[in-house]
Amino acid sequence: MKTIRVILVSDNHGQEEPLQDVRAAYPHADFYLHCGDSEMPRQMLDGFACVRGNNDYYDEYPMMLTLDIGTHRFLMVHGHRNLWFMDPTPLAALARQQHCDVVCFGHTHVYYDETVDGIRLLNPGSIWRNRDGSIPSFMDITISDGRIHVQRMNYRIGADPCIWK
Repeated sequence: MKTIRVILVSDNHGQEEPLQDVRAAYPHADFYLHCGDSEMPRQMLDGFACVRGNNDYYDEYPMMLTLDIGTHRFLMVHGHRNLWFMDPTPLAALARQQHCDVVCFGHTHVYYDETVDGIRLLNPGSIWRNRDGSIPSFMDITISDGRIHVQRMNYRIGADPCIWK
């Protein structure tokens, strides 16, 4: 079975360079996912599956998107309508309603990788500015033999190389 690579980003808030750097660093990824607050029109996110965040004013993006990736079904949302007091259980419930086993979300600007009620919840943090003071981040996800492996990747603008583990 082929290994599938997914690059997951969120919350770049109009900053183009991080997205360009990620695409250049991972040119052969199978999927590029963006969990909203890009603040960019569709043509600037070529190749990314995107959802609308609370700061996105382009009607080009859906509020929710489901994707079949390997043997998994992914739900993408920004999260601003689904997180109450940072409680992830509503996201897990929404995923279950959509017959998904993985939820990708943003909004919090805080990296998160947990399983709640049997649903894997993934938030790459912000590739622009994390609210917990950590280095901006994104996720490198590989799916092999049905198993999901997630690696936090830190991002530093202008660094050489620009992508840091």
